[in-house]
Parts: sequence; structure tokens; C-alpha cells
Amino acid sequence: MKEIKHNSLYAWILASRPKTLTASATPIIIGSALAYMNGKFNWKPALACLLFASLMQIAANLINDLIDFLKGIDSKDRIGPERTVAQGWLSARAIKTGIGITLIMACLIGCTLILYGGWQLIFIGVICVLFAFLYTGGPYSLSYHGWGDLLVIVFFGFVPVGGTYYVQALDYTIDTFIASLVCGLVIDTMLVVNNYRDRDTDSESGKRTIIVRFGERFGSRLYFSLGVIAVLLCSWFATEGHWFAAILPLLYLLPHYFTWREMIKIHNGAALNKIFAENSRNMLLMGFLLSVGFILG
Repeated sequence: MKEIKHNSLYAWILASRPKTLTASATPIIIGSALAYMNGKFNWKPALACLLFASLMQIAANLINDLIDFLKGIDSKDRIGPERTVAQGWLSARAIKTGIGITLIMACLIGCTLILYGGWQLIFIGVICVLFAFLYTGGPYSLSYHGWGDLLVIVFFGFVPVGGTYYVQALDYTIDTFIASLVCGLVIDTMLVVNNYRDRDTDSESGKRTIIVRFGERFGSRLYFSLGVIAVLLCSWFATEGHWFAAILPLLYLLPHYFTWREMIKIHNGAALNKIFAENSRNMLLMGFLLSVGFILG
């Protein structure tokens, strides 16, 4: 890797972890496509949701970068993508400032959604900010005690898909619930890959993810099952007459299967980073397929 200057723009780009941002875009795309299917699409709140979700994820990535370093989880020997504070590319003071600025920007954009969804959205925004810190910070770090997968399903499924649909349609339907769960399960595959790769170092540092608790074989089966269950859930849309939304997601299973097989073959080590990139592509594909299914429906 080329030399990275201290507190440089490139260091900030690495800290934001742009490859993970498909996880914030996918739920917004799905929620907006669902609104379009029901004749409720409004690009202005949809764009605000996308910006809010992206900024919140960047803030969470910066928080994780800092807190994992402070707790000694990340070091220069990290298997996964390098963390900027641990590598000395960003100072702790600089990243704290970056976290504050990113959260302020997210909250300002989020406040515009009040015009579309009402003042109750402030509560959801506060919860999002709070759990961005509680995920790795606080006296009881949720991700360190195996709650990460549930939080992903909630904050990358139910909150963004349901919220995006609500600010456009001012409604919440069973279709919205199923789409939110499908999205959350698919995006959780990203966390599973991350925890599968880091299972040995997590175990040594006392980070008790569910893969550390139940083992490598459980982790590989969990990864495959999440994708399959998500696709099977899409069959619900056929009962509503939305056949494209039920059939098109089946195309996701092929790349999901091949990525799963490759993950098992690599098994451990830094080579699993390529699986992370493949999985990001698969998540976006699933979001695209389901969204096109809604639009055609």
C-alpha cells in the first residue's frame, strides 16, 4: 500500500470505509421502490433518507475505528482492512472531530424529514445516534456481546426501509415489514463475513460475537442461511400479486452461493477480504432485484 499521510484526505476516505456504504444505500432503494409501487414515491425525502443513512454509517464507522483502537481490538497486525487510528493515519483527536461533524450533518439532514413524516421522527433519529455509540462503546458494548446481528437487522432493515417508505407514503404495511426483514437479513451477511474473518482475533481479545460463541461451521452456515431465508421471504409478495418481487430475487441465490463456497474454501486469513467486497456486490444486487420487482409490480 502506498504511503498515507497523517490526517490526509485519503486517510479519511479509508476511515469512512466506502465499500460498506452499499449497506446504507440498499434499504433506501428498496423502501423507495416500494413507495413507487404504491404510487407514493417522492424523491426529496428519499434523497434525504439516503444522505442521512450514509452519514450515519460513516459516523458509525469512525466511531468503531476509534473505540476498537482504544479497547485494543485493532492493531497494526489486523487481518481485516486497516483501521486508520491504529495505523497512525488519523489522530484520535481528529477522528473525534470527524465524528462530531458527521453526526451534526446527519442530524441537520434528518431534521428535514420532519416536514414529511412528523415530529416523531426525532425519536428515531436520537435512537440511531445513540446506538451508533452503543454498538462498540459504553460499559456494555453490544457488538462485543453478540448483539451485532440483531442490530444490523433493525438498523439496516426495519429502520431505514420502513422509515424511507413512511416519509413518502405516511403508512406502514405488511409488505414494508417483509421488505425490511429481507433487507436486514441480506445486509447481515456483511457482518457475518466480517466476524467470520476476525473470529480468531476477536476470541483472543474477548469480543464474543455469535461466531466466536458457536464456531466457524456455525458462521458459514449462518451466512448461507441468511441469503436463502431472505429469498424465501420474498415469496410473500406473490400472495399480494407482486410476482416480479417474488421471482427476481431468486437470481441473487447464484452469486450468494458462489461467494459462500469461496468463503469456506479460503477459510481464514486476510484473503477473506475479497469475500467482503463480493458480498457488498451481492447485497446491492439483491436490493436492485427486489426494487425492480416492486417497480414492475
